[in-house]
Amino acid sequence: MAQVTMTVNGKAASGEIEGRTLLSSFLRDQLKLTGTHVGCDTSQCGACVVHVDGVAVKSCTMLAAEADGADVATIEGQANADGSLNVIQQAFQDHHGLQCGFCTPGMVMSAAALLKDNPKPSESDVREYLEGNICRCTGYHNIVKAIMAASGQDVGAIAAE
Repeated sequence: MAQVTMTVNGKAASGEIEGRTLLSSFLRDQLKLTGTHVGCDTSQCGACVVHVDGVAVKSCTMLAAEADGADVATIEGQANADGSLNVIQQAFQDHHGLQCGFCTPGMVMSAAALLKDNPKPSESDVREYLEGNICRCTGYHNIVKAIMAASGQDVGAIAAE
């Protein structure tokens, strides 16, 4: 057993873990932050995306020990300070970028990383960036629209694929 300490959504968090404990398991099981979903355990679906020191990572393939001392952001930390939805979350709601919602936390976290690095992405930029995230419900069209809208761009010309 080992002790890990990190900052999660701006708050100090620590716990005792086995060396094999995944970051996703630590967040969900010990910190009770269940918004980070685990869909595949093989880094294929992207439902578990969180930010570690400002970088989007798939938490199902990262050991919790690797995040020791890091600043971790999860979907639970994305809302505005007053609890209202942030611009990305609101765009997902406004443009119907979710259906069952299982992939949504990972999609929102990936979108936040994309918009941090590329504040005005093209439609093809968004589609390429989301290649590591799988949605079985929406067909991606409305997810792309939501991300484009969150970037402040016109979504009227986005073609359904």
